[in-house]
Amino acid sequence: MIIKMKIGNLKLKNRFLLAPMLEPNDVAFRLLCKKAGCGLTYTGMVSPLSKQKMNLDDKPAVQLFGNNAMGISSFIKKYNSKVSLWDFNLGCPSKLSRRLAHGAFMHDDLDEIEKILKAMRAATKKPVTIKLRKSDKAIAIAKMAEEIGIDAIGIHARTFGQGYSGEVDYDFVLKLKKAVDIPVIFSGNVDENNVDRILKDFDFVFIGRAAIGDPGIFARLNGKKSNVKFIDYVKLAKKYKLFFRQVKFQAMNFTKGDVGAKKVRMELIGAKSISEIENIMGKNK
Repeated sequence: MIIKMKIGNLKLKNRFLLAPMLEPNDVAFRLLCKKAGCGLTYTGMVSPLSKQKMNLDDKPAVQLFGNNAMGISSFIKKYNSKVSLWDFNLGCPSKLSRRLAHGAFMHDDLDEIEKILKAMRAATKKPVTIKLRKSDKAIAIAKMAEEIGIDAIGIHARTFGQGYSGEVDYDFVLKLKKAVDIPVIFSGNVDENNVDRILKDFDFVFIGRAAIGDPGIFARLNGKKSNVKFIDYVKLAKKYKLFFRQVKFQAMNFTKGDVGAKKVRMELIGAKSISEIENIMGKNK
């Protein structure tokens, strides 16, 4: 397999991408991942009808969601100069996605998916990707997306019913890869132990849960020593005025794998300010 390290007209420095995740992927976390060597950061799901200001200093891929094309063109035009590419979510397995019929629960509505992808393709010359989950319609959607001019397919190798548990279906993603001629981004339980094997078959990988609390994984994947620390996250969180609850959430994540992590998390639960969080994390490092 010849790897061009490109998605559409976007040249990437490596094949390790930060998976689109709603809660972890705030701007501070994304910037740390980029600093550590991430090839491309993705935001979590964003509604094209959202009025909330977006911080895009890492020039990420922005992942849109919804069940129709309303607002997509104007939203893309508003932020197009600040993003690297645009993505559409067809993979979220959450209860909210089920209730609102978007994400992985749109797979039976091929007509609406086609309208959305055509609207995205017409609104920008930057690359457009989609994120799928395994389903009976996933390969048909991938083929349709390629015909529309979508530049890459991200695929999580589990069904929406599995959520994030159970075995990933590697063979299914291989089948999808053979069905299209555009890059395929593999997603699902990718970590430092299996990434080399996966990249023998696929163009790029999404690093998701393995990166939560550990943006330094991208340095290690690139054969370098990680020097990313929680204090770096706090500095950025203050710069971007992130909410206290988000900083506490990330502090909990950063204790992952540490000796005495349970004790530290119990202390963090009682923290009432970012300064308290800094003190707790500082004395335990």
